[in-house]
Amino acid sequence: MDILSNIALGLSTAITPDNLLYCLVGCLLGTLVGVLPGLGPAATIAMLLPLTFGHDATGSLIMLAGIYYGAQYGGSTTAMLINLPGEPSSVVTALDGYKMARAGRAGPALAIAALASFFAGTIATVIIAFFAPVLGAMALTFGAAEYFSLMVLGLVVAVALARGSFVKALGMVVLGVTLGLIGSDRGSSDLRFTFGILELSDGLNIVAVAMGMFGITEVIHNLPGGTQRRSSLQPSLRDLWPQKDDIKASTGPAIRGTAMGVLLGMLPGGGAMLSSFAAYLLEKKLSREPQRFGNGAIEGVAAPEAANNAGAQMSFIPLLTLGIPSNVNVALIAGALIIQGIQPGPGIIHQQPTLFWGLIASMWVGNLMLVILNLPLVGLWTRLLTVPYSLLYPSIIIFCCIGVYSLNNSPFDVYIMIALAFFGYVLRLLDCEPAPLILGMVLGPLMEEYLRRAMQLSRGNPMIFIERPLSAALVAATVAIALLIAVPMVRRSREIALQDE
Repeated sequence: MDILSNIALGLSTAITPDNLLYCLVGCLLGTLVGVLPGLGPAATIAMLLPLTFGHDATGSLIMLAGIYYGAQYGGSTTAMLINLPGEPSSVVTALDGYKMARAGRAGPALAIAALASFFAGTIATVIIAFFAPVLGAMALTFGAAEYFSLMVLGLVVAVALARGSFVKALGMVVLGVTLGLIGSDRGSSDLRFTFGILELSDGLNIVAVAMGMFGITEVIHNLPGGTQRRSSLQPSLRDLWPQKDDIKASTGPAIRGTAMGVLLGMLPGGGAMLSSFAAYLLEKKLSREPQRFGNGAIEGVAAPEAANNAGAQMSFIPLLTLGIPSNVNVALIAGALIIQGIQPGPGIIHQQPTLFWGLIASMWVGNLMLVILNLPLVGLWTRLLTVPYSLLYPSIIIFCCIGVYSLNNSPFDVYIMIALAFFGYVLRLLDCEPAPLILGMVLGPLMEEYLRRAMQLSRGNPMIFIERPLSAALVAATVAIALLIAVPMVRRSREIALQDE
């Protein structure tokens, strides 16, 4: 009965007029900054932090949380319509969503993304409400060795989900890890791969890299004859909503994506991006026709969208139960709590029950607001595809430049975005996918940090990765996935060799 009374307390807090307004403002801002490339929830939350001082702590937290998970909705819109992920977690959605849009199925893709996100957000909210203390204790069992094993698994996932050559995908992961290591070493503060360029001392901006290799690269690719390329993108009203077959095909992937987001999202360092990549890989491996993925499979939209929304909401578990922010967005929200004189951690459940349960209830209310806001806008978003490309691509470039510049007020980030756009175009001509590179760039520095910690704890003994049961299980999963990738490749190579003989 305690859990029911706690949920009742949360709902009574979340549905007050003031908190409903805070939630609506957060969801609207989150959707907006997700749609606008380069802005992102981190910059928005950072700008709004001073405004939370002196305001109600519960309302402020509800608004900031709405910005964070609302951006997951908005980030998928530009990812599917113009191959420009508004959020790094939407990179995977662009693989199939953009192909659906180019085939004239932008409406079903957007609708399924919204419905899958709402389903995942609702389930994640229920799980947080019922199992927050237990999930927090589970997350606490992860040490440095487990995190390193998880990061290695993530890199293998990046290779597995890529289309085409295994060698090219592996090369992209290695290149991504190398780019991620540019800047100051976290252990010694020595500069690496900066070539004397002071602006590289803090590393490459991941938003600049993503915008360049997805958004601007797509513009360069479409410039020769862009009008002809877009002539097939004229959606009719009757095609805006998913059919029964689309809903049937998306139900299983949405459920499995939600489960993946719940499992990975509650881990400090997990979150929306890794969840979306893992969910996409799972669906590709379970599919009877894996070749459809990357060519407009609706399952490739439903699974990562469910995973990134569930992962975004579950990332509040480490903050609220352990006091550990799992990513930069949650770290900024933790800063808002500290500004209010509230220390995030295990005591918040008992010391601030109204805030804790009000936030959880507001997540369900916020997801309901988001699906109500986004579904009617499907027709509006698909009309974006009818805009002449000669008018659209300058706007894309301007938004990318403004968004990237606004992050650090640095023109150098804009130069990096432009340079990597042309580099991404060359990679595209060589049939190399940028998605594994992005994941390698994100996970590489984290993997290095946890490897250093694990080796320090074990005094240089690498057996720590298989002596700890959870780490050993992750290593075993990595080896299993690697074998699933390698064995068919070896078999095909052998058959080709025998045919040549």
